[in-house]
Amino acid sequence: MAQGLIRRSDVDLVRERSRLDEVVSEHVTLRTAGIGSMKGLCPFHDEKTPSFNIRPQLGHWHCFGCGEGGDVISFVQKINHLSFVEAVEMLAARYGVQLQYEDAGEGRERTDFGTRRRLLDAHAIAEEYYSEQLDGQAAEVGRRFLTERGFDQDAAAHFGVGFAPEGWDSLTGVLRKRGFTEAELVASGLVSQGQRGVYDRFRGRLVWPIRDITGSTIGFGARRLLESDKGPKYLNTPETAIYHKSNVLYGLDIARKDISTQHRVVVVEGYTDVMAAHLAGVTTAVASCGTAFGAEHVKIVRRVMGDSNPSAGLRLNTDGRGLSGEVIFTFDGDAAGQKAALRAFEEDQRFVAQTYVAVEPGGMDPCDLRITQGDQAVRELIETRRPLFEFAIRTAISQVDLDTVEGQVTALRMAAPVVARIRDRAMRPEYARRLSGWLGMDEGTVLRAVHDAARAEGRGGHRAEEARPAASTGEPGGAPAEESPVIPMARLADVVNPRDPVGQVETQSLAAMLQSPQLLEPEKVASLPDDSFHVPALQGVWDVMLAAGTLLDAVEGRLHAARYLEQVLEIAGETVRPLIVEIANLDLPARDEEGLRRLGHSLLDRLTELSITREYSVLKQRLQRTDPADGERYQEIMSRLVQVQGRRRALRSSED
Repeated sequence: MAQGLIRRSDVDLVRERSRLDEVVSEHVTLRTAGIGSMKGLCPFHDEKTPSFNIRPQLGHWHCFGCGEGGDVISFVQKINHLSFVEAVEMLAARYGVQLQYEDAGEGRERTDFGTRRRLLDAHAIAEEYYSEQLDGQAAEVGRRFLTERGFDQDAAAHFGVGFAPEGWDSLTGVLRKRGFTEAELVASGLVSQGQRGVYDRFRGRLVWPIRDITGSTIGFGARRLLESDKGPKYLNTPETAIYHKSNVLYGLDIARKDISTQHRVVVVEGYTDVMAAHLAGVTTAVASCGTAFGAEHVKIVRRVMGDSNPSAGLRLNTDGRGLSGEVIFTFDGDAAGQKAALRAFEEDQRFVAQTYVAVEPGGMDPCDLRITQGDQAVRELIETRRPLFEFAIRTAISQVDLDTVEGQVTALRMAAPVVARIRDRAMRPEYARRLSGWLGMDEGTVLRAVHDAARAEGRGGHRAEEARPAASTGEPGGAPAEESPVIPMARLADVVNPRDPVGQVETQSLAAMLQSPQLLEPEKVASLPDDSFHVPALQGVWDVMLAAGTLLDAVEGRLHAARYLEQVLEIAGETVRPLIVEIANLDLPARDEEGLRRLGHSLLDRLTELSITREYSVLKQRLQRTDPADGERYQEIMSRLVQVQGRRRALRSSED
């Protein structure tokens, strides 16, 4: 991915060119549901009756069931679990928008979207080439490797496994014939630069395509097969413009849907472990690629799981499963595996999800376990997981002799800080009590040690990150922040009583102005007072619409309705924005454009009449409270009452 912010004008162009109905219809079966509206079953929650609406002309969607909504970019973000920038880049590639990036630090622009497209194309060609080579005679050693590990031809095809021939320029020649320059080949990471020119990076190896979350191949992992190969056992694509190993999880492209629905991710250690886990029915397995599972991987997993509110703490169902999901790490039972588990414990503090570790007693990884004991054994390994807290504590104290007082004290000093770092404070006392049992020490002594360790950590500044204010989303000019505060957002059903006729008129009036302003009469819109709405939340929407300052431009046809809606949403606060999107996607009771025009005319008249009636009522009450002896004040109110009555009669006369 390119580094830097995408130019605002390019983001707007992506929105303008993207066809919302095209994008959504790949995931939702849509049917016409009124003027300019389409409807289908929501892809973000289970439902039997369609409540998911889109308005292609406005470029917006909304589900009246779960309350989700937004534009084409937000839909791609949510359905594919992407960041803002990733979603924009995905749509730009689809609709041919050349993106330009601005360096966040120095303001320099660079156009590298074309380079990204070329690199993706090169990897797609390479994946196809490697896949074809797996069927050749030279790949017998590779096919035997897969068979010995329980993977048949269908499994290899499902995961895109291929074979890189031993030749020095096999793939290089293919790519050159397809028009790729030497500079592009080096930039792709598919070839290496030598004294005599470029040559294939992967030779005589099995290769696994490494894909981003959208399914685009961005790199490869290659397994050594030949005794003559003196290179590393596993060789990965180097860092490139599109491949950053700290931002990639192997298998996420095929696991993301199940991770999202099951709210569980299983982190294994290698490509064959991912394959074995999926084939055994653990379809949420992923693996890091040539690097330890770190902070950037945590962000990716949290985004896919929906684990997006780190301040919320751990919430549990009655069966003990985390409502925010489960992260399960599998490690070998050796010292390296224990060290990896302790690293995972440090990263665990970034999750809301409950975190576990699954270690096979004999030290087998999922691939070996599947070979020797079958699919059921792999599933049981995951189901018999242990809380990572417990594993980390037991690992810490296993290094000392607990039969001596000195060993017990040393173990307590090692384990107390581990317990103190447990994010959920409610769980700390329970683990402290368990620790006292494991150590054979007085419970009070252990509790005090944990308390002291927690205080020491607090003084050491480990809570600074928690106190840091949330960053701005930055969406209009580029990438949004990874985290944002959770703010309660308004839903139409919560603010408008469906049996309140006034509320319905006000809601439909706003919908008409947001959806089809060009069908309304400018004079009627211009005459609406600033305080036209009785329902406070709807008045809040109206305030934002007025603040945008371009409603009459949209009504008079100088500004497209979709652009006006974008302007309104840009200045709307977080609490009112979802309400605006929901209203903009309401189905109005009209069969065609002319019917919508008449409805808008009627709604604005009724809205004006309601506003006049409220004003008349206020003036009448004020008059009743005014002393007739105060002649000037009394006459002023009476004069205004007469004017209001005249406006109401004129309005009713025009309706006749």
